[in-house]
Amino acid sequence: MTQDSRKDQTNNLILNSVIGFLSVLLLLLLFALGTRILYPRIVNERVVEDPALISNVIQMEVLNGVGVSGLANQFTGTLRQFGFDVVETGNFDHFDVPNTLVISRNGQVENAERVAHAIGIDERFILREESPEYYLDVTLIIGNDFENLNL
Repeated sequence: MTQDSRKDQTNNLILNSVIGFLSVLLLLLLFALGTRILYPRIVNERVVEDPALISNVIQMEVLNGVGVSGLANQFTGTLRQFGFDVVETGNFDHFDVPNTLVISRNGQVENAERVAHAIGIDERFILREESPEYYLDVTLIIGNDFENLNL
């Protein structure tokens, strides 16, 4: 065997290896494309009961205005099932709040109205208190009427 024929064999081996690798890659891409066409992605639905409540995420805090131990934490789970993002819970500054209040913090009263509608609060208990210091959309202060709410 001459040196030129050995060099040609090596070049042919490398070329055949690259062609084989690219062929396998092409087959994998065609398989992935076929799979995507036959089995499209399924869109997850966050809430089945009333998806109208969730068009965008409402961040809120829940404050206990009654003094019942752990009340704000109990309501947090239900509010999250409704699709609201409860980012903070705690106690209000006093415990004699007669009616549950929804406070709009960012100027979009629609968010407060959606929270009030979801838990069954009359619109006259929606307040507006804007401040650039608040990073939340809504504050919910649980009052003595908490047993009548949709929670």
